[in-house]
Amino acid sequence: MNLRITKNELKTILSGKSGTSQDAVIQAITSYLRRGQSSSRVAEEKFQNKGEETARLIEFAQKHNLFIKGISDTDFLSSGAEQKVFIKNDRHVLKLNDAIYYASWEDYFLNLLLHNYFFSDTSYEFLGFYLSDSILYAVVQQVFIKADSPTDLTHIQSFLLENGFQLKKNHDYYHPKLGIILEDLHDENVLTCNGMLYFIDTVFYIKPELFWL
Repeated sequence: MNLRITKNELKTILSGKSGTSQDAVIQAITSYLRRGQSSSRVAEEKFQNKGEETARLIEFAQKHNLFIKGISDTDFLSSGAEQKVFIKNDRHVLKLNDAIYYASWEDYFLNLLLHNYFFSDTSYEFLGFYLSDSILYAVVQQVFIKADSPTDLTHIQSFLLENGFQLKKNHDYYHPKLGIILEDLHDENVLTCNGMLYFIDTVFYIKPELFWL
């Protein structure tokens, strides 16, 4: 990994200046949320503005026809603290996330862009928004990975260390040269199939004071 090239590519993607076609809507939403805001806002300030972000996202979804209907409980697969998972077909799942792990919705969408850059084999395709019991969810589609063996946590650690991520504690990692935090990489979020690791659920954050240097 050439760190200079990687960091420049990530900066252009997160700033909305380049990226894949499936990133375009995510970038548009991120830019919409970022208008008039500082990228260096502290987490407390972001959290205080999260309700305002939600209201703005509802307006954005209404204006651009991004609300999804008809997600059936019969297709429900599983849920965790951060999201609900539904079967879409034999190749894909739908994931509904209310951004509870993030101080802001902007941070959640930056996480999607980072995931798609680092783990394109399990990339997220943003489909729209879903409202349920007055809770706003982002809806993404992802390839369905069926594990064929338990994931060895030491394999995750070795893979990330080779790519510059240092273990902080438990299942959390940090890339000091990129200014990127990657958390919650336990064996349910990283699956093993045919001897390959598949990162299906990631929690990325950036440290703005380092990332944007």
